[in-house]
Amino acid sequence: MLSFLKKAPKETFADLLKVDIHSHLIPGIDDGSPDMETSLHFLGKLSELGYKKVITTPHIMTDFHPNDSKTILSGLTALKSELKAKGINIEVEAAAEYFLDTTFEKLLAEGDILSFGAKKYVLVEMSFIQSTPNFEEIIFNLLTKGYTPILAHPERYTYWQENSRVFRHIQDLGCLMQVNIPSLLGYYGKPVKNLAIQMIKSGYIDFLGTDLHHIRHLDLFIEGKHNSEINALVKKYDFKNHLLL
Repeated sequence: MLSFLKKAPKETFADLLKVDIHSHLIPGIDDGSPDMETSLHFLGKLSELGYKKVITTPHIMTDFHPNDSKTILSGLTALKSELKAKGINIEVEAAAEYFLDTTFEKLLAEGDILSFGAKKYVLVEMSFIQSTPNFEEIIFNLLTKGYTPILAHPERYTYWQENSRVFRHIQDLGCLMQVNIPSLLGYYGKPVKNLAIQMIKSGYIDFLGTDLHHIRHLDLFIEGKHNSEINALVKKYDFKNHLLL
């Protein structure tokens, strides 16, 4: 009879975002989830955190993860079947995290690109050692073909940490940007966290993503699910994640 006195559950950043656009949950095809059991466990926990939908994005990287649309979509079909069988209530789609190399340019020329959302978003990444020399040309070609590029985790490219003006240039090119939630939780160190927050406050960041690979990431999200700093950022700044629901 005193149930009305109970406090409402605290919101998590996942409750607020609703949709994750960056993870590695197709089992056994990249450096993310190694098997179906792990994928199901991770997706169940993401659902418990408050996510309603996950757009998982396996790597396509010539030298290390030579996936293609067929391997990814086949893996997605198997994953969705198991989710249904286990009664795990979360919507799952798949695209890819494309490394910007000559293979990507070939796939783009052939029209063999996995995108998501009505605006045909394409998640791309670069080397952590140096930027892609023809980055601007690739972004232009993506836009010309009707895609909307999203640069994954720009806060982690150390060669840009002393040149924040580059982010305005990337934005001016028409390329959106996505910060990793582990960056905001300090997983990659204080300089990366500070840059991520600075970029968000400067209006450069359109999406947040888990970039979920392994159990250490998942434990981080569970421990930090009520992190007041992240929740304040998500409430104040207009991230586009929820628009993909």
